[in-house]
Amino acid sequence: MEIVFDQALLAARKQRALRQGDPRAAFLLDIAASELAERLSVIERHFDEAVELHGTTGVAARLALATGKIGNLRRIENVAGFAAPGEDVTEAPLEELPLEANSVNLVLSPLNLHVTNDTPGVFIQIRRALKADGLFLAAIPGLGTLQELREVLLATEIELTGGASPRVIPFADVRDVGGLLQRAGFTLPVIDAETYTVRYDNLFALMRDLRAMGMTNPLAERSRKPLTRAFFLRAAELYAERYSDADGRIRATFSIVYASGWTPHESQQKPLQPGSAKARLADALKVEEHKLKQ
Repeated sequence: MEIVFDQALLAARKQRALRQGDPRAAFLLDIAASELAERLSVIERHFDEAVELHGTTGVAARLALATGKIGNLRRIENVAGFAAPGEDVTEAPLEELPLEANSVNLVLSPLNLHVTNDTPGVFIQIRRALKADGLFLAAIPGLGTLQELREVLLATEIELTGGASPRVIPFADVRDVGGLLQRAGFTLPVIDAETYTVRYDNLFALMRDLRAMGMTNPLAERSRKPLTRAFFLRAAELYAERYSDADGRIRATFSIVYASGWTPHESQQKPLQPGSAKARLADALKVEEHKLKQ
């Protein structure tokens, strides 16, 4: 398994974000949690046992419970300090799911799967933890997220040093997430993406939000050489030149892939077998059918 993300560093930065306690930096998580709850609310099903995986603030858990679709919900965090007063939270590493097989009906994953090293393995663990006809609902930062920042940091480093090192993490696209669901054995997958544009006064305001989210560079292969003030000043100039609006504020893109999948059950719809159709497509379209020449 390739180690892309430094998990110890990720946990440490979440601890730092917890100490800072800036509620404004949770806006992206609030958006994802609201969307997951809305999707859950339209499902004609009740889920007796649910789990929220690494939701940080617990907002996804609270909004999901408010739909009335859940009986009991547990939270799992890699930093137990994110528990609310009097709340029990199970502490576990990001890539280890402390759940028995076939033990829950619903797993919610808000904005955490993009920093797992063995993402296919985590999907498989989730699949095993779900009972038959159980639901997996996830929000995953996707391709296009922070694309402006990625390009600006790359351009700045090339300009000032003649080389470059990874500064922004890689993100999966919709097809990647769909492939992971199928590989893990989920049925009836539904995957789509939403793009959100957030405006900031400057690059430094964006970086403050990323630090408050605990999401500054966690790449294992990141450069350990500290960046200079001159680097960031030049990066801020390039960002403003390339990605600012008429009022001088800069744009930052965040893309979220929303995914759902079910564990197999005999009651679920299944695709028809080839050749089992009872009507011809040509008849439905009211056109003449012609056989292809061999």
